[in-house]
Amino acid sequence: MPATARALGALPALALLVAAGLSGCAGAPASSAEAPDAETPSTEPIVLDNCGTEVSLGATPQRILTVKSSTLELALALGAGDRIIGSAFSDGPLPDDLAADAEDIPVVSDKVPSKEAVLDLEPDLVFAGWESNFSVDGAGERADLQNLGITTYVTPAACKAPGYMPDPLTFDTVFDGFAEAGQLLGETEAASALIAEQRAELDAITPDDRGLTALWYSSGTDQPFVGAGIGAPEMIMSAAGLENVFADVHDTWTSSSWELIAEADPDVIVLVDAAWNTAASKIALLTSNPVTAQLDAVRNERYVLVDFPATEAGIRNVKAVESIVTQLGEQ
Repeated sequence: MPATARALGALPALALLVAAGLSGCAGAPASSAEAPDAETPSTEPIVLDNCGTEVSLGATPQRILTVKSSTLELALALGAGDRIIGSAFSDGPLPDDLAADAEDIPVVSDKVPSKEAVLDLEPDLVFAGWESNFSVDGAGERADLQNLGITTYVTPAACKAPGYMPDPLTFDTVFDGFAEAGQLLGETEAASALIAEQRAELDAITPDDRGLTALWYSSGTDQPFVGAGIGAPEMIMSAAGLENVFADVHDTWTSSSWELIAEADPDVIVLVDAAWNTAASKIALLTSNPVTAQLDAVRNERYVLVDFPATEAGIRNVKAVESIVTQLGEQ
């Protein structure tokens, strides 16, 4: 990240007049010892291995396009909002403390923007929440965008390739992602402050100690899509004191069956609440499905809700843990 050179003050007018009256012989250039102490901007590029793609930036990005809520929220939290030229594929409303900072940011697309839309914006950085956001049918392939001078970056917690996918995802991994984003966006101090704040909030949470088992129900009707053993659902539930009934599935999320869920008979069901697949619609399905209607958690309405944007690695994960613990305490 280039350092900001200190501005040199203008010479007073009197000093200029005195200088004009001196000998007409040109003075020798000031030696380095006599020259003002100014910082020299660094030309050292940032080079990162991002999900197996080399990311190189020679200067702090000034035109940032975010794809997914997790990236928009992190960039805003780090203070880079004035450099975001557009956002896309948001998962829901922003948190109240960030909403005002995003009022003037154009929404490029409700889904993944096309490559044409990306090129029209002329970003120098596309900050994406998923690797799949970069494709021929999406925002463009990473190599093609890089050849056009557009740097691409994916939240490291979302990497899927062997050796890059977090196994398992932990809060340390999430916080390391904040630090790397701070380096990339030129907001290292803000990233350090954010990490310190969230670590303190996480440390202050007392997990539920009743040994409750839980199902993380993300989506799906005929076939439920649930939280598995190495991703954000497991990380959040574990921190809240819940035992994931699908913790032994070595994946982030997985497809399951209602019969397996009935067999597990969880004490609590974590419902992901999204505008397109609300918690209320999930409850209606669970109560009407003969296989799940007899589950103890369903009959006794032992549900806890998590907003969809909090279900992926990002700045909302700690708050999700806190919310789950609070909801459990009210049951």
